[in-house]
Amino acid sequence: MKLKIRLSSLAERVSLRYFTFIALYFAEGLPMGILFIGIPAWMAMNNKSVTEIGAFDVACAMPWTFKFFIAPMMDRYTFLPMGRKRPWVIICQTGLFLSLLIMASIKDPLNHLSLLVAGGFLVSIFGAAQDAATDGLAVDNIPAEEQARANAFMGGARMIGSSFALALSTWLLERYNFFISTATIGLAVGLITLVPILIREHQEERLFPWSDGQANKSNEQIQISSWMEMYRSLYAAFSLRNAFLLALLLFLSQGSYNYFEKLLPIFAVKVTGWTHVYYSNAFAVADLTGGVAGILLGGWLIERFGIKRMIYLYFFFICAQTLLLGFLDQYWKDTGFLYSYIVVYRWVNAFAKIGVFAIAMQCCSKRVSASQFTFYMTIGAVGSMVGAALISPVKNSFNWEISFMFFAVMMVLCAVILWVLNIKKLEQQIEGLEKHHQ
Repeated sequence: MKLKIRLSSLAERVSLRYFTFIALYFAEGLPMGILFIGIPAWMAMNNKSVTEIGAFDVACAMPWTFKFFIAPMMDRYTFLPMGRKRPWVIICQTGLFLSLLIMASIKDPLNHLSLLVAGGFLVSIFGAAQDAATDGLAVDNIPAEEQARANAFMGGARMIGSSFALALSTWLLERYNFFISTATIGLAVGLITLVPILIREHQEERLFPWSDGQANKSNEQIQISSWMEMYRSLYAAFSLRNAFLLALLLFLSQGSYNYFEKLLPIFAVKVTGWTHVYYSNAFAVADLTGGVAGILLGGWLIERFGIKRMIYLYFFFICAQTLLLGFLDQYWKDTGFLYSYIVVYRWVNAFAKIGVFAIAMQCCSKRVSASQFTFYMTIGAVGSMVGAALISPVKNSFNWEISFMFFAVMMVLCAVILWVLNIKKLEQQIEGLEKHHQ
């Protein structure tokens, strides 16, 4: 029995931590692949308007802005004998599984867009909640020296999950129907729910509510016991100048990415003449290879050359690549050109996200881990929603070249914010706040 407990503890084993978070972030990527890429491309292929596609995108992005209301509940209330965040991960993962099955049951979704939008909204609610719980679990259990590499694993796993779901769901959609396509992804999410069910945070905790075990002492010491205490901790953390700059970086970078990545399928289908299946497969290949590259190289590059230096390089490359796309309009109908562009972009984009998310994780306090990290991610989600909402007015007002230029300018602004941000000072200030409350 002791051996079983030891093998099921995140606190004791590095390999188990990596496995757990790779699995959970892979599960998080599964609905993202169909909600944010596959279904919009499918809608474009079936002659739905930019406004209709944009409405679905906004509905899927909006729940991610609510995470900041969910995360404080996770920090304030939990069942400590089963861990600080593990009970929430199990609940949210189960909800994600069930919501995908509910969405799959929509009949003729292309002719019932309001139901499709509602289904995407429901799945995103549980997807956002699962993300908040998993992020809090990661901040609580991953030591500082492992965070860059862990973020590479997690970001890569999310991309692989997204690409896997995109390729599989698109193939099933073409060969069978919407129900089989979406339900299959839901079942995959349900299978991964076994991971948090069977793995403890600490060896002395309970596996199930009715099992033997007790709360971890360190968790009891940092657990916040009142809402006032939580608000004071959050206010102290977010009143810092560099915390504001970090939030601004996440808002602008995630907003610009989502703007561009919602523009690409419309461009590929309407200008290059791709089908939604071909675009989905191209994006899946890009995400799959980018995710693997992120796992193998993302963390190592940051550890070897420094986090700021590498993110600068990624921002510069994305900006240059986007300008090149705008100028080389004579190659827009060349399938090989656009395919290569998407693959390279997603590689660099994966590395850039890994770097920015690693900064956010290392600058969080364990006392309010879910709330603080979720605030950063929520700001990014708000940016994503704004980015999706910008597609219609920008594209309706400007040509493709100007629309691409808009993205390049946002990348330059991201680099400027990163230059002003003082990461070391923010880390020191967060550490000081933690010591003050001990």
